[in-house]
Amino acid sequence: MTTQTHIRLTFTASQKNNWQADNLIQFVDNDIEIYIKDDELHPLRKIQQAARKIETLNVEHAVLVGENWSEANQWAFTLGFTCVEKLTAVTFTGDASEVEALNNKLAVYAWARDLVNQTPAQLYPEKLAQLSADYLKSLAPEQVQAEIICGEALKEQGWTGIYHVGKASVNKPCLLMLDYNPTGDENAPVATSLVGKGITFDSGGYSLKSSVGMFDMKCDMGGAAVVTAALALAIKNGLKERVKLFLCCAENLVSGDAYKLSDILTYKNGVTVEIANTDAEGRVVLADGLLAASESKSSRIINAATLTGAAVNATGGDYIALFALDQHMVEQAKQMAAHTHELVWQLPLETWHQDKCPSAFADTANSRPQPGGGAGGASNAAGFLSRFVPNNGQGWLHCDLSSIYHANANSLWAAGATCQGIATIAGLLTENKYA
Repeated sequence: MTTQTHIRLTFTASQKNNWQADNLIQFVDNDIEIYIKDDELHPLRKIQQAARKIETLNVEHAVLVGENWSEANQWAFTLGFTCVEKLTAVTFTGDASEVEALNNKLAVYAWARDLVNQTPAQLYPEKLAQLSADYLKSLAPEQVQAEIICGEALKEQGWTGIYHVGKASVNKPCLLMLDYNPTGDENAPVATSLVGKGITFDSGGYSLKSSVGMFDMKCDMGGAAVVTAALALAIKNGLKERVKLFLCCAENLVSGDAYKLSDILTYKNGVTVEIANTDAEGRVVLADGLLAASESKSSRIINAATLTGAAVNATGGDYIALFALDQHMVEQAKQMAAHTHELVWQLPLETWHQDKCPSAFADTANSRPQPGGGAGGASNAAGFLSRFVPNNGQGWLHCDLSSIYHANANSLWAAGATCQGIATIAGLLTENKYA
């Protein structure tokens, strides 16, 4: 194939080449056409599948041409075509505003996907925090203020979860506290707080993962990448409200100083937590982020994390799992996800899920001493998190990012990060019509 290949979208079967008239991908002169049948139930999915096949033909750069490319169609193609080394290798078509919107989205997703795909040696906790802060500052240098709290300072300031999870590593754990304030008023209310899990590598700690289970744990900082990118995309789309961002960054390793099973941690809100599983570290660090978000007194808190294998098992890795005690928050997210064509699915959460991980020695344990945390593991993790949000969970949404990363390529995705969730969260930050 040539360096750049024209890709057309058609809803009419080819008349020139009867042998390929019903094929999803058709070759017409020097161009490639994607043929979607009129009665196709999932046209965007088919377009994404076609794009994945086209990329495997060694097409280096796709140029979308013709009149049938809506914004949604172009983005579906982009998700299927882009991959490692080709994260921005698509040229869009349409009017200037549509092309600009798609280019902005592509740039943000490429930044986030590249970040998630980096190795643990490249991306350690403080570097994740610094890169995220620098990226947002580059978009709004006068409107972003950031502070990174590292190492022993975490312990001194009471951020006990992040400190204990990360203290085994030579790479210091840290908490990024970032304030995007376009109002210019230091007393302006915070509309939304975003909290992201930033575990740059997860060995499982003393609850050690298998080698296979550990192999893809570079992606365990995907929540931090998604909420940072969501804020970036919202800024590019003209976000006018104040938003705070909290990234909980650490490496979960084993050493003589690692946190251990049966340790008891006391959080700023007085909740005591017995460690029943050091591999359930995501909720341990997110508790600090949620408490920091609570201190901002924002009307909404949205957290994102690659939190549980149970959510992957429940959704097949195709959907983002949503949890909330505030049903209005879930409905907002569902409507926005439908608008952005991202797949989400609500899983159960009630206040009594807080009691699903009991401890004889503390207010709660961080999990149950069973493989995967036992039945209902994703809901139990959400119940744990709900102990650390204000107003009985009103205004809080938890996103378990079960579709953020694929170890191997499939019919829709290349291997690596997908970063699904960025568009939905960005939309929640900027769009009022779904409120």
